[in-house]
Amino acid sequence: MTSNFLRTAVILGLLSAIGPFAIDMYLPALPTIGQDLGAGTVAVQMSLLVFFLSMGFGQIVVGPISDMVGRKAPLYFGLALFVAGSIGSALAPDIGWLIAFRFIQGFGACAGMVVPRAVVRDLHTGTEAARLMSLLMLVFSISPILAPLTGSFIIEGFGWRAVFWAVTIAALIAVVLLAFGLKETRPAGHRVGSSFGSALAGYKFLMGDRNFLGLTFIGGFGISSFFVYLASSSFVLIDHYGVSPAVYSVFFSINAVAFFAMSQMTGMLSERYGLRRVVRVAVSGYATVMVVLLATMASGMDQLAVMAALLFVGYGFLGLVIPTTSVLAMEDHGEIAGTASALMGTLHFATGAVAMAVAGVFFDGTPLPMVIGIATCAVIAFGLTQLTLGRGREVAEAPAE
Repeated sequence: MTSNFLRTAVILGLLSAIGPFAIDMYLPALPTIGQDLGAGTVAVQMSLLVFFLSMGFGQIVVGPISDMVGRKAPLYFGLALFVAGSIGSALAPDIGWLIAFRFIQGFGACAGMVVPRAVVRDLHTGTEAARLMSLLMLVFSISPILAPLTGSFIIEGFGWRAVFWAVTIAALIAVVLLAFGLKETRPAGHRVGSSFGSALAGYKFLMGDRNFLGLTFIGGFGISSFFVYLASSSFVLIDHYGVSPAVYSVFFSINAVAFFAMSQMTGMLSERYGLRRVVRVAVSGYATVMVVLLATMASGMDQLAVMAALLFVGYGFLGLVIPTTSVLAMEDHGEIAGTASALMGTLHFATGAVAMAVAGVFFDGTPLPMVIGIATCAVIAFGLTQLTLGRGREVAEAPAE
């Protein structure tokens, strides 16, 4: 593994982590923001929702632009918007301005979500792409592992506005790394023919590609199960089980460690068994563990240790699913990698938003609705895997795919 390979993974991972970092650091500040700005819970949550929406759906625009003008220019523009939104959020005088600047911040963050996947496809395919994607996710893992704890310390010491100054500094560091550490991976000759018209044609083509959609939604429902956990876990662990916010952050980080530690095995397992087989086995394992968790909780065994252990194992399996499905979905779409990455990201976020909303409707303060939501997403991912990658549909592939 060359130093250039590792450097690329680190830079892409940090670019991808900017947006999630602005979410995970921000979560512990929500009650304080409401008190400071005199806003209700719904209004404060809206500042989180608009960030999700703009970061998710902004990818539809930014992805094709990266096909037209190259990968680095949209990243510079996105980071500039993110910095502007972060500074505005830090200085916001009321909740309305905070919501507006969070929308700008989220739109800037979307470039860091969509463009790195396209860069991976520009550089590699197959097992090498899976290996780079898994390394990218290892760097990306700093957000759910460190951000909640870091955010808590910053808020306690300097107040909630300091969170936005912190992510501003992180974005400026990303600009320096982008300028000096990452080359342009889509040269001018490869951009010929790329336009908004071709992007629309690309979206139409991809929406008719059963393999692309199947793989995208396998990953999407896997991510959605984590979004359900993200939305409900603090209430379950802190209010229902009575753990402290600091202990909650530890539980949150442990699941992230399982996810990203297993993702590092993607390259090795894909080289030995093939990407499709890895997806099938990982999704089967994930769905099995989540169904066992649901059966356990539904039987009345309401124990934090049991839930934590099964979630740890389940999210380990999920760590193999996300990078492999992303690589497979984009495998045949190198010419429109930005467009394909954009549609994938938007569908992931849209699926996650729906799952979060549905789980939220039924949330009653107990773990069961959250577990039902997680298990449902896992079972749907399993069904889609059988339809998309079932043995009867699998084409012959070399183990080193």
